Amino acid sequence: MKLFKKLAAGASALAMAATMAASGLASALPVTAVDDCNDDWLHAEGSKLYDKDGNQVWLTGANWFGMNCEENFPHGLWSADVDVLLSSVADRGINVIRFPISVELLLSWKEGTPYPAKINAKKSDGYSFNPDFCHDDGTEMNSMEVFDVIMQKCKKYGIKAFIDVHSPASHNSGHNYNLWYYEATADDCDNMATIKEDNGLKMGAPVTWEQWIESITWLAEKYANDDTLIAYDLKNEPHGKRGYTGTTCPANMAKWDDSTDQNNWKYSAEECAKSILKVNPNALILIEGIEQYPKEGYTFDTADVWEPKTEADKKWYGAWWGGNLRGVKDHPVDLGSDKLNAQIVYSPHDYGPSVYAQTWFAKEFTTETLLDDYWRDTWAYINEDDIAPLLIGEWGGHMDGGKNQKWMELLRDYMIDNHINHTFWCLNPNSGDTGGLLNATFSEWDDEKYALFEESLWQTNTTGKYIGLDHQHPLGLNGTGLSLTEYYSTYDKSEGSNINGGKGTSKSDPVELETKEPTPSETPTEKPTETPTEDPTGLVPIPPTEEPTEQPTEQPTEQPGSDIMYGDINDDKTIDIMDVIALNKFLLGSSTLDDAAKARADVDLSKQIDSTDSLIVLKRVVEIIDTLPAVE
Repeated sequence: MKLFKKLAAGASALAMAATMAASGLASALPVTAVDDCNDDWLHAEGSKLYDKDGNQVWLTGANWFGMNCEENFPHGLWSADVDVLLSSVADRGINVIRFPISVELLLSWKEGTPYPAKINAKKSDGYSFNPDFCHDDGTEMNSMEVFDVIMQKCKKYGIKAFIDVHSPASHNSGHNYNLWYYEATADDCDNMATIKEDNGLKMGAPVTWEQWIESITWLAEKYANDDTLIAYDLKNEPHGKRGYTGTTCPANMAKWDDSTDQNNWKYSAEECAKSILKVNPNALILIEGIEQYPKEGYTFDTADVWEPKTEADKKWYGAWWGGNLRGVKDHPVDLGSDKLNAQIVYSPHDYGPSVYAQTWFAKEFTTETLLDDYWRDTWAYINEDDIAPLLIGEWGGHMDGGKNQKWMELLRDYMIDNHINHTFWCLNPNSGDTGGLLNATFSEWDDEKYALFEESLWQTNTTGKYIGLDHQHPLGLNGTGLSLTEYYSTYDKSEGSNINGGKGTSKSDPVELETKEPTPSETPTEKPTETPTEDPTGLVPIPPTEEPTEQPTEQPTEQPGSDIMYGDINDDKTIDIMDVIALNKFLLGSSTLDDAAKARADVDLSKQIDSTDSLIVLKRVVEIIDTLPAVE
C-alpha cells in the first residue's frame, strides 16, 4: 500500500475515533443533497460502461449485507456510526456498494407497512447513537426510512449503490432459495420460511413471480430521479439442479432457454428488466447466471436416468450458483431495442476453493487453466467477444496463504487487465465462509485482505487517487478521491488509471465534461405510515448471522515500571476495540466501571475520565501511538 494511503487510513481511523469517543458518540453530520444534477447514469457500449458524455467508467466496490436478513438493515449499524463507516469506505476507494435485500422487505415498503429496523439508534437520554436514524421526537426510523438515509449518506460521500434482490423472503439463509419467487405450491419445501409475527406484520409469507417484479419496479420508480441508486441486480444466484432420478427440469430449478416458463431465468429477467426500464430508462440491469446448463445436444427437457460416473458422462455444465452464463451465447437477453439492451450488465459470481473444492482447483491452477477449465466458456467470453459488460457481483474469501488466496489474486488481476466491474464479498465480518474487510465491530479494517483487494479499485496510475462515479462530488472527504469531472479533465491525460490494466480508455479522446450548477432534487419523499417500536437490545449486540471474524488479540505495550495496564478497560490483558466500546458505554452512562477499571481508563493521567481518554485508547488500538499512558 502506498504511503499516502496509509496516512489516509490513519486519518480515517482518527475520524472514527473522534466520532466514537465524543461524549454521546458525537452526532453524525446532517443528511445533505451534495449532487442533485441526476447526471451520473451509465450505459453499455460493447463490453464497457460509459457515462453520459462517452467517458469509460469502472465500477469497483463491495457488498454490505443485512437488508436481506431478519434485521432489515445493513449489519454493523448496531455498533458503527453510519457516517464513520461510509466515509471510511469512500476514503478507501470503494466507489459502489451492492446492498442485498429481500422481496419481502421491498413489499413491506411498497404496501406502506415497512418492517422495523432494529438498529437501536438513540437521539435522547443525553446522548446520541446514529441519530440520523431517529425522528425529531426520538423515535427510531423504520427500515425504508433507514435505507433512504443511507442513500443520502452515499450521495454525500460520492458512493454509488445498487440493490441485489438476494431472496424472496427475509431471513438469514434466504440465499438458499433457488428462484426469485416462492409460492406455496413450489417443490422447494426445505427452504420455506416460517410465517411469523413481528410488530403485527407477517414475515415469511410466499412471494409470487408478479410480486417480485412489482416490488423492484416500485423501488426503481421511487428512485428514478436519484442517480445514487444506479442499478438493480434482479436476483442473487438463481440455481437448482437435477437429482439424476429420471426427471426433466423440475419446477424449482432455474433454467435458461427460449420458453416463457416462470422458472426460465432469461424470460423472467427480460420481463422484470422491461418493467424497471419503463419507470427508469437510465438504470443498469444486472443479470446473474444460473447453476446448470445443458451440454450440446441436450435441453432442459432432457431426462437423466442414471448417476454419471465422470465429468465426461454428464449432460450438464455445472457452475457456482448464479455463475453459469453459457445461455447468453444461445439465448441472449433481449429487451426489444438497442437502447434498452444498452442497460444490460451480466453479473456472475465466482469463488475459490475455500468455499468449495471445484474440479478446476484440483490441479496447480493458473489464469490460463482457470480460463480453459471454467471462466472462458462460463462467463469470460461475454467480455472477450465484446457482447456486454460484466460485473462480478461476488468474489472474495479467506486469506489462507494458499490456494484460495492465489485464486483471489488471479481473479483480481484478470479483472484489472480486462476492465471487469466487480463488488467484493464483503464488508461484513459475519460471513462464515469468506470473512470480510471489516472486523467484528465493523470499526477496523483487515489490512492484509484490504491490501489484496485495493489493487482492483479504480485509481490513477501515479498518485493513486481513487476515482468515483459522481461527476460533481469526489469520492470521500479526505482528498484521496476524485470526481469523474476531476479525473477526465486532468488526470486521464496526465497519468491515466489502472482501467484496462493501465492501458487507458478504449476511446482515445475522452469527452471533456462541463461543471453544472446543481438543480433541486427530484427524489421522492414518500413517508411510511407506521413508526416501529424501538428495539430494547444493548448497544453492541453479537452479529446475528454466521460466526463472526475473531477479534484481534495484539499484545499492548505497557508503560515501563507500571503495575497498571493502561487502556485495558475490560481487564482481558489486551488492548483492542472492545476496550474502546467498554469505555464509551461508561461515558454514555449505559454501564459502570469499578475503581481498577477507572484507573486503567485514565490514560492521560488527568485524574478524570472523559472523551479524551477514549480517543487515546483508540489511537493505541489503530497503532497511531505505541505506549500508554499518553502524557503531553
